[in-house]
Amino acid sequence: MQQIQIVLPDELASFLKEKWGNLESKLIEIIVVEAYREGSISSGKLRELLGFSTPLEADKFLKSKGVDLDYDEEDFIADRQTHEQLEKEGKLKRL
Repeated sequence: MQQIQIVLPDELASFLKEKWGNLESKLIEIIVVEAYREGSISSGKLRELLGFSTPLEADKFLKSKGVDLDYDEEDFIADRQTHEQLEKEGKLKRL
């Protein structure tokens, strides 16, 4: 793992540590979210880097950060087909 050192004024570091807790973890989170937002990493990679065990956890986290999910019409169609297949197999019931 690569280490990067940054220098913060003591006052800022103290304030942020009080607000955020562990600065290293918070900075990793900020960098990973920004990398996802700009399309540099996938949601799967975000999940791996931040230790989420399910896609729903990652989606909830991204939503809490105001990040739109990368979900397009093609994803919707695939999800709908999966839903219909599960329904036909009796693994999913209509409400």
